[in-house]
Amino acid sequence: MSRFLNVLRSWLVMVSIIAMGNTLQSFRDHTFLYEKLYTGKPDLVNGLQARTFGIWTLLSSVIRCLCAIDIHNKTLYHITLWTFLLALGHFLSELFVFGTAAPTIGVLAPLMVASWLPLWCQKWLQQYQASHANTTSRKIAQGYRLSLPHQLLLRR
Repeated sequence: MSRFLNVLRSWLVMVSIIAMGNTLQSFRDHTFLYEKLYTGKPDLVNGLQARTFGIWTLLSSVIRCLCAIDIHNKTLYHITLWTFLLALGHFLSELFVFGTAAPTIGVLAPLMVASWLPLWCQKWLQQYQASHANTTSRKIAQGYRLSLPHQLLLRR
């Protein structure tokens, strides 16, 4: 499982770095958004919308990077999953509901990452919880005293 964990961490860092690049591009020149993402209705893209998109992307990037650093933090891990699900919802709605995006590589790439990475993260979380439960059970059998949070987890 450690190899799987390292690959997941590497992917989170890579996605985070790409998002930081998109953030810089959104602040530098808002034409990036209507040339690459919102090609369906480029007249709706302006500087304010580009900066808002940039801040949203930066926040997602920071959360994902922090998760890669502290991947065992369950709360941070779930927040990271939500960043991908929110991105998926955003791009799907822009593509199919509002018609501001067209199925170009600029939209399909984030859609693919936002759709399969949460599944991958969920698989790791299930494996981690199963292995953690086994470790805790072994400690109980060996007579270790568990902390209160671990005792509460076992009661679930």
